[in-house]
Amino acid sequence: MAKLLAYPLSVLYYLFFGFFLILFEGIQRVCFIFGPQAHKVSVDVLNFLLIRTLNILGTRIVFDLPFQLEKNESYIFVANHQSTYDIPPLIWYLRKIYPKFVGKKELGNRIPSISFNLKKNGSVLIDRKKPKQALEQLKIFGEHLAKTHGSAVIFPEGTRSRNHEPRPFRYAGLTQLAKAMPNAKLVGISISNSWKITRYGSFPMGIGAKMILKVHPPIAIPKDNIADTLVMLEKKIKASILS
Repeated sequence: MAKLLAYPLSVLYYLFFGFFLILFEGIQRVCFIFGPQAHKVSVDVLNFLLIRTLNILGTRIVFDLPFQLEKNESYIFVANHQSTYDIPPLIWYLRKIYPKFVGKKELGNRIPSISFNLKKNGSVLIDRKKPKQALEQLKIFGEHLAKTHGSAVIFPEGTRSRNHEPRPFRYAGLTQLAKAMPNAKLVGISISNSWKITRYGSFPMGIGAKMILKVHPPIAIPKDNIADTLVMLEKKIKASILS
């Protein structure tokens, strides 16, 4: 019965989802002319609407942040990655910090709203087939954020897990970022149940998912033994992922 209901709700969802992406492609471009703050506002509103669009599917989102993030601090948000739908809640609920994303280069190719935002907001798009080049990009990216007191979001699995079982973390990019941002704090985020939104694939969508994003307390980046700290962070993130 649930899957049968998912068909009409998925059609309605995609109509709104596509409409907002196309609409805000134009809105972003206009706002960008007026400066970074105006562009940021347009991106915030877009992602708020994308979250509301997920409500059509009965999706509920819980963002568990039991402490306050400071605006004048730099953070490296480290999260597991279950689906595309991890992104809007991260952008919306972390909007006061306004972190930049580490993404794959394919996301910069003509995806309405998404490609423009990633290319214009200071995020970095890497080619996973060229690891040396990617590490150099992350170094430059991290050094810029360190100078500007910016923050970043990175998914160390490298790709979506597509279910509740996370993939092993790849440490090279995260280590490079941590070294380039030595005064930043590492913040783990455990994402649960967003894979259920795509449990049947792209169509129909899964309905009634309760996505939970649990934010862990910040950890200072040590001068030595960064590897040990990242292993500990991976364990902490994965221990809080719900099955």
